[in-house]
Amino acid sequence: MISMLYLMNTKGDIVISRQYRDDVSASSTESFRQKIVAAKEASTSAPIRILDSSTFIFTRHLNIYFVAVTRSNVNPSLVLEYLYQKIRVLQAYLGEKFTEDKVRNNFTLLYELFDETIDFGYPQNTSIDVLKMYINLGKQRQKIAEDQGSLTSQITGAIDWRREGIRHKRNEVYIDVLESVNLLLSATGSVLRQEVTGSVMMNTKLTGMPECKFGLNDKLVVEKDKNSANAGKSGVSIDDCTFHRCVSLGRFDADRTITFIPPDGEFELMKYRVTDNINLPFRIIAAIQEDGQTRVSINVKCTATFSEKLFASSVTLKIPVPNNTAKCKIKCTMGRAKYVPEESSIVFRLKRFQGQSECMLAADVTLMPLVRAKAWSRPPLSLDFSVPMFTASGVHVRFLKVFDKSGYTTNRWVRYITKSGSSYCIRI
Repeated sequence: MISMLYLMNTKGDIVISRQYRDDVSASSTESFRQKIVAAKEASTSAPIRILDSSTFIFTRHLNIYFVAVTRSNVNPSLVLEYLYQKIRVLQAYLGEKFTEDKVRNNFTLLYELFDETIDFGYPQNTSIDVLKMYINLGKQRQKIAEDQGSLTSQITGAIDWRREGIRHKRNEVYIDVLESVNLLLSATGSVLRQEVTGSVMMNTKLTGMPECKFGLNDKLVVEKDKNSANAGKSGVSIDDCTFHRCVSLGRFDADRTITFIPPDGEFELMKYRVTDNINLPFRIIAAIQEDGQTRVSINVKCTATFSEKLFASSVTLKIPVPNNTAKCKIKCTMGRAKYVPEESSIVFRLKRFQGQSECMLAADVTLMPLVRAKAWSRPPLSLDFSVPMFTASGVHVRFLKVFDKSGYTTNRWVRYITKSGSSYCIRI
């Protein structure tokens, strides 16, 4: 499996390393430094490279490369998943945006985590809750001697993500359905690409070892069910989904209910992707007219298609203009808009956009004359937004049942948030 694991900064310096097998020497890192980091190919290169008979599998977090080196025929998906889990573990200990200095100041902690999460090159336990029980930076005083008998069963047992004996004064479950919408529309209004990536985040504060049953829409169609005869056209069609390891996959295949014994605290229950029947929260119509080489007229209409009882927040619309723009006269019915020369665009911002309402923006752009006339490439418009209590895919939580021997009452809280993804663009 993994012969060596190390963290490298963007200058090619090794921050910390751990060698698990003798078939890879420490000098092998020089190949990765020269051919990947120094050549600046990390952003364009595939995350798996074979250099000098060694396989380098890597990913990046801010300015730190996480690199695994091996000479055996490993499963690359397993190694990449371990690297992602390793980043999650370090974020839990050092913060979401940990830096190289944070790593250097916590060498002892990192070596402990290296040894706990990998044994002789084989990934072991990456559960944050279990690791924090025994590697806690001295912030918690626990009776390790009393718990040593349950340590083995805790790590190697069937339910290693939750320990026994958890007690809470109030039993509560918080559910967040978070979705990101990616869209690309042509200039004529036809959809070129649309996709919703969603995740169900949970924060459980439950006593004991409860079993939870979680149900989504009545008609939930997964990819392999689309071709079946009983696949309803009105159901939510999910292209693919992945679950937390606590979920019983057999029961989900049988009746589409998600049954699990939850970890204590925050975790991601499932991730999913939808590409059909997406309810787009905004409809944008743009009319751009070039009057010779000195003027451009821009008219944009933005309509919120969701319910009037809801509202969008932090709405930002970027309308591109030519690079030789001299000045802009902008009028909008609501919000604020201004010309930003650094971005060569008109930036329209609105703190609150009510559902079923519309906004009009008109701009008269004056251009500076150019010695050599060059056609404007017309980059697409981009939109950023956040809509609480709305889902573009139509996924909704139908029920959540908690079963425990004591039969206590559980308070449940559900929240929906839909945001723009990395690309929500309309060509002009």
